[in-house]
Amino acid sequence: MSAGTVLWTPPADVRDRTRIGDYLRWLREHRGLDFAGYTDLWQWSVDDLPGFWRSIWDYFEIVAHEQPTAVLERPEMPGARWFPGATLNYAEHVLRMPGLAPDDPVVLAYSQTRAPVTLSKAELREQVRRVRAGLRRLGVGRGDRVAAYAPNIPETYVLMLAAASLGATFSSCAPEFGTRSVVDRWRQIEPAVLVAVDGYRYGDKAVDRRAEVAAIQEALPSLRHTVTLPYLHAEGDWDTLAAPTDEELTFEPVPFDHPLYVLYSSGTTGLPKPIVHGHGGILVEHLKMLALHHDLGPGDRFFWFTTTGWMMWNFLVSGPAVGAAIVLFDGNPGVRAEPGKPAQPDLGALWRMAEEARVTYFGTSAPFLLACRKAGITPRAGGQLRGVGSTGAPLPPEGFAWVYEAVSPTVQLQSLSGGTDVCTGFIGGSPLVPVYEGELSCRCLGARVEAYDPSGKPVVDQLGELVITAPMPSMPVGFWGDSDGSRYREAYFDVFPGVWRHGDWITISERGTCVITGRSDATLNRGGVRLGTAEFYSVVEGFDEVVDSVVVHIDGEDQGDLLLFVVLAGDRELDDELRARISRELRTALSPRHVPDEIHQVRAVPRTLSAKKLEVPVKRILTGTPIQQAAATGALANPESLEEFRRFARKH
Repeated sequence: MSAGTVLWTPPADVRDRTRIGDYLRWLREHRGLDFAGYTDLWQWSVDDLPGFWRSIWDYFEIVAHEQPTAVLERPEMPGARWFPGATLNYAEHVLRMPGLAPDDPVVLAYSQTRAPVTLSKAELREQVRRVRAGLRRLGVGRGDRVAAYAPNIPETYVLMLAAASLGATFSSCAPEFGTRSVVDRWRQIEPAVLVAVDGYRYGDKAVDRRAEVAAIQEALPSLRHTVTLPYLHAEGDWDTLAAPTDEELTFEPVPFDHPLYVLYSSGTTGLPKPIVHGHGGILVEHLKMLALHHDLGPGDRFFWFTTTGWMMWNFLVSGPAVGAAIVLFDGNPGVRAEPGKPAQPDLGALWRMAEEARVTYFGTSAPFLLACRKAGITPRAGGQLRGVGSTGAPLPPEGFAWVYEAVSPTVQLQSLSGGTDVCTGFIGGSPLVPVYEGELSCRCLGARVEAYDPSGKPVVDQLGELVITAPMPSMPVGFWGDSDGSRYREAYFDVFPGVWRHGDWITISERGTCVITGRSDATLNRGGVRLGTAEFYSVVEGFDEVVDSVVVHIDGEDQGDLLLFVVLAGDRELDDELRARISRELRTALSPRHVPDEIHQVRAVPRTLSAKKLEVPVKRILTGTPIQQAAATGALANPESLEEFRRFARKH
């Protein structure tokens, strides 16, 4: 890996003014450990897992109702047991909100459906207290499932914390999910209570969801109660659920691995995997990431653009556990929408909201940053912005450059990689290390990430399979209903026994930075040489004419066929001149192997609701698999886009 351009360097006094600096002082005083820099600290954190994770437990003063008998019992994967014997509650820690006064704002919510809402520390606790009592009146207790068909608004957050406080298990689907997608997820976990919005606005478009809610109710015989949350319309019974009560806010002590919430794999093929996360694993992982990696604490305002159907929502809403306020947004990030006026395309809207809310950490997806760059946006981010986070897809070098040119030359950009499976990032950034253009800055503390060659040997400065070779506390407790653990083992441990294979291609440099070049299941293999998809998109989407693209490799004689599909701006038509320019640029910037056999124009590239491109379903459709078998269309942002590939497959 060549030396990238350094875009940001830690200030000289970084250890005096960051939370990780304070943690290093604490390690010296309380553990007698002294580390010269981040590399040494990371090495210790993965070599001495019990020592590191016990330090997180003690440093953040975790409240245990019963103390653990050990830190890590059975360190193998799968099957590692963390903090056996301990009982605690995730919601209790989030609602401590350390460093905040009762009237300090802790939730700032912006929406295209209604006026902004702000909750103080005292108001958030009061709402959780009331909704907790309301759930108890509906008979909800430890182990019951509570489902939310609701957007990124304070009520969804309050519901999650109230359910967690009772030891119930929460699951959310964003209301843009179609009925089939929701039912495929929730039939597996059999919720007792459903809280659902009646609709929402996306830009200036009203989207009524009452028919979908009725269909979901009909399809879930386990439901004992449905509560309607009035969001688009005026009528509903949320106020009854959240009615005044004398009942105290208490927290059910549960084991470390007690199910907190169920997240789902994107479900682009087959039934979505119901991934169970535990109270303790999520708590210690998020405390570590939010405070020590993102440097969040009292006085910060933490924003991530996400829906309730993406794990970044679960990550965002842990912010108050480290004393940070969170900023929620519900609506279309690409338009300016004012009541009574038609929506105008405007990628600057989120940045202006961030300035108004005095956001100190702005998190989003790589496709959003690249879209802003392409649209020529120059955000006025405000002097208070210290961090920008990017995830969901690899961020290419030009995305890094745009942040430092257009957003701010002083922010720390953290490009992250992780997943729903661990509900965190295991590669990201740290206040202690520089930012290199196009590279993820470091492997996260406690995450032993390595690159494996096909024989299962670790490699440096070479492309390999991304693996995790030591357990992490936020690895899934398991999959719901997978009583013998076979689905879980097959998902992560079928290739390298005892080692978590994540499904990405990664190169780890000598200095510890990382580059991810796409999903290994979407890899392009030409003449035995593996090509990642991310570098293709970086080149192709650099053309002004190209709005989006997807590349797939169809196996066949010789090298098979490399097919590139492009979405063009406006009413532009693909012609031989543009094909030649794209091919020439791929040959020059990458290699002759990267030149496609064919380039075709499509109207849209299929993406999940969290904006991931779907190379594998496209490849399956092109090789004759029916659409319904190739992809779970309800989990797509634009299911109609698949039809074009089906027609293409028939024609060719």
